[in-house]
Amino acid sequence: MSFQPALILSPPMQYWLMKAEPDSRVVKGKEVKFSVDDFEKVGITPWEGVRNHAAKLNMKSMKAGDQVLFYHSNCKIPGIAAIAEVHKESYPDYTAWESTHPYFDAKSDASKPTWFMVDLKFRSRLPNFVSLALLRYLETRTHADLAFMATTTSMAPKALGEDAGSLQGMFYLTEVELEAIKSMPLLTQGRLSVQRVEENAFNAVRILGQRGGWESISFTKPKKIRKDGSASRARPPRAKQSTRKRDSSLENRGDSEESGCNASKKRMKTEIEKASDVGPRRSSRRNAQ
Repeated sequence: MSFQPALILSPPMQYWLMKAEPDSRVVKGKEVKFSVDDFEKVGITPWEGVRNHAAKLNMKSMKAGDQVLFYHSNCKIPGIAAIAEVHKESYPDYTAWESTHPYFDAKSDASKPTWFMVDLKFRSRLPNFVSLALLRYLETRTHADLAFMATTTSMAPKALGEDAGSLQGMFYLTEVELEAIKSMPLLTQGRLSVQRVEENAFNAVRILGQRGGWESISFTKPKKIRKDGSASRARPPRAKQSTRKRDSSLENRGDSEESGCNASKKRMKTEIEKASDVGPRRSSRRNAQ
């Protein structure tokens, strides 16, 4: 009687997005930036310094070989720059109890670690940087939009102007992949530095990074596309009803007491403005922005 060896099933592949800061920033006298250039140079790096419990739990769930989107964060143009993989599964983040480390945690205890990290291995740089602006732009599009732009070349320029030629080349995304992008925690949760990614979303980002096709798009708020190829315009905000109009409506309803009160306030305001050399102050918020 022969025995068949038991099949050992490997855990299913998981996909992640992990953020790093590509621009120079000094914390406690030490540089903490880590760009795609730095990552490519070192090859393998420990992912230390994570001090968020949700992000820590995500790292503890990682398995060797899991695929990772390497994301530039806290910079002028945030986005996904490279593909990496989990090289070593989670182990205690010893930097938490090193007092000289930028992310030292005085409450952390080496005998009972609070924080964990993994080692990441650089795989490949994406030929086309997949910016957050692009993903947010696609978040507002339907697959029918992409199909319309790809097949209606004569009408697309009328609808989208400078975007038409570029987005015609992005119809390679399937409807499933486009919907997966829209559900990415990067777009729905935002700030978490270690995030799960669906397989379809991972593949969509990887394909975008490989094929490009959006180089001339202006990432402004997209216009809605009508079936005739024209672009609808957003309605201007409704102007607030003026005080004078409200006063007039009150008078027309015969509310003499309230109308007289408003008229008295208006006269008082006019007298104060005449007596003052300084006009009404405008809000400086617009200038501040």
